[in-house]
Amino acid sequence: MKNICVFASSSNFLEEIYYKDAKELGQLLGENGYNIVYGGSTLGLMWSCASEVQTNGGKVYGVMPQRLVDMGCRTDNCDEFYLAEGMRDRKAKMDEISDGVIALAGGFGTLEELSEMIVQKQLGYNKKPIVILNTNGFYDKLLDFFEVIIEEKFANKISRDLYYVAKTPQDAIDYLKNYKEPNKVISKHEIYSR
Repeated sequence: MKNICVFASSSNFLEEIYYKDAKELGQLLGENGYNIVYGGSTLGLMWSCASEVQTNGGKVYGVMPQRLVDMGCRTDNCDEFYLAEGMRDRKAKMDEISDGVIALAGGFGTLEELSEMIVQKQLGYNKKPIVILNTNGFYDKLLDFFEVIIEEKFANKISRDLYYVAKTPQDAIDYLKNYKEPNKVISKHEIYSR
């Protein structure tokens, strides 16, 4: 496992604790020999994390659609940059070149990216580690909703094994280092609770 895809907010107006965790995660990724695959932006938690990966010896792979490039969001500091046609293309490329996923706090885009990766793993399209870094309890309500989905049988209880909730950046790194790919893919009968 080498390339870790990080989904995160592009906002520059968050509480400092979110930037602190993003920077710490980036530092730890770089120090532990990981590269980052991310949205290619100079903004928010995305760049806070990516710049620290680079500072600490890791490579930075950016993926961005032309519309966001035209808006001036692209950084020139990526080791490799991939231009995507649109957001769906962007996600596909990020998935293609990454070996694992970490979701930091983020908005609707981060939520959509995280959800897609969970479904991809649920259906056996990947066996990558998926980590939710729950800085400041940001994802508590979403995780509660995940439990509603499972308890009301919209998903099987084994769906809880599709992702890992990390309390700290170090917790996220430890999970990546010790990750073992699941031996089996969920069958069609196991997608929903019984």
